[in-house]
Amino acid sequence: MYRCVALAWPRDPASLDIRFEDDRVLLGGEDVSEAIRTPEISRRASELATEPAVRAAMVAKQRALIDSGDWVAEGRDIGTVVAPDADVKVWLTADEAERARRRGQPVQEVRDRDVRDAGREHSPMVAADDAAEVDSTGLRIDEVVERIVRLVVEHER
Repeated sequence: MYRCVALAWPRDPASLDIRFEDDRVLLGGEDVSEAIRTPEISRRASELATEPAVRAAMVAKQRALIDSGDWVAEGRDIGTVVAPDADVKVWLTADEAERARRRGQPVQEVRDRDVRDAGREHSPMVAADDAAEVDSTGLRIDEVVERIVRLVVEHER
């Protein structure tokens, strides 16, 4: 959602029509799934996420979406701010070099984003007290999914 805000900036975040269909992200009905994954949009999204008005608009949209059904949501404050009562919370980690490789960014950009997100006044990036940590360093996506599914199954028992 924050990437959509970055792509549409300076439009009012509260007015954006952001939807999810299958594995696509739609902004105003347009498929922006690839456009929101560029390094520039990633950087801008992290910067805009420090703005209280942007955060308030996005948290409201995220909560409304989560309240509408069963969702898997990801973000740096989902478990602490957006959905603190979620049944299962995962703090997904990987070392800086791994995350930089995955994003196609220099390690310093990943480090700068972490510092910015962890240090912001509103909704800082921190693990929820009841989140299970999953370190994805060196794992394939199917291995990460398997570990998370295991946590969900254990919770349902």
